[in-house]
Amino acid sequence: MIGLPQTMTVVEISEPGPPRVLRAARRPLPAIGRGEVLVKVAAAGVNRPDVMQRQGAYPPPAGVTDIPGLELSGEIVALGADVSSRAVGETVCALVAGGGYAEYAAVPAVQCLPVPQSLTLVEAAVLPETFFTVYLNVFERAALAPGETLLVHGGGSGIGSTAILLAKAHGSRVLATAGSARKCEACLALGAERAINYRTEDFVAAVEEATAGRGANVILDIVGGSYLERNVKAAASDGRIALIALLGGARAELDLRPVLLKRLRLMGATLRPQSIESKGRLAQALLTRVWPWFDSGRLRAPPVYARFALAEAWRAHELMESDEHIGKLVLEVGALS
Repeated sequence: MIGLPQTMTVVEISEPGPPRVLRAARRPLPAIGRGEVLVKVAAAGVNRPDVMQRQGAYPPPAGVTDIPGLELSGEIVALGADVSSRAVGETVCALVAGGGYAEYAAVPAVQCLPVPQSLTLVEAAVLPETFFTVYLNVFERAALAPGETLLVHGGGSGIGSTAILLAKAHGSRVLATAGSARKCEACLALGAERAINYRTEDFVAAVEEATAGRGANVILDIVGGSYLERNVKAAASDGRIALIALLGGARAELDLRPVLLKRLRLMGATLRPQSIESKGRLAQALLTRVWPWFDSGRLRAPPVYARFALAEAWRAHELMESDEHIGKLVLEVGALS
């Protein structure tokens, strides 16, 4: 690739372990295949799956780079064969299955989205992973409708803050749980109607009170096992429970009678292993249905809590594991020329 360096700085996982196993290294630029573009990365989002990969609990799919990082923004600097939908010099944000913690990344062209005019490259970098995930699970699979009530667990997280913002823009009611008064205040500032401190309140009782006994139509759950029984109690008739993570464990014991009586649906999904075609379809849906909300002022990006240099990715992981942050964490990789 003419005019581009032969090597780049990346952050690699030297071995499974604590944040300090993340280290800067030099590697060749990634080769771009058919249908891919090469992006000069400006910023990369840091997400909980990155922490799990570093710990050895979430390996990349077969054929995917071992470099962590699931979302990025930057400038397209080269096109692979059969790419006509993108152009060199275009600024994009993109979902990737790995490789975001690097100065350059090979990205399927269909997983790129234009940077909304109202957002900076740093703000755009934190959109793809959580927006793809929330749109798939809350709006497509759980079919949240305007006027319905969404209960978001972990409202102060990247996923949680995105879900609050999107559901509010969609015209739905939002209730959120969080683990501190500070995070509850942040959930309210994002648009939640009620923020429930799960350390001091019973979220089932709080949801019942907030909905006049009807329950939540959709529940977005990142906790899993330890919340399943209470989610069933908090769900409305014909409710949908979308499970996307297992921070509270993978096993649960459940009385199935209320599932039958309420006609509930429990669904689970992970985004990373899905096909490029599936992710491309999601990107197109977001571009058509959600991206216009940014420029109209109906929607804003999730809050960026802290920024770190690429070589300080370990510090971002330490902060994420402390659970003190609200919203998203970002690695500032390089300035655009």
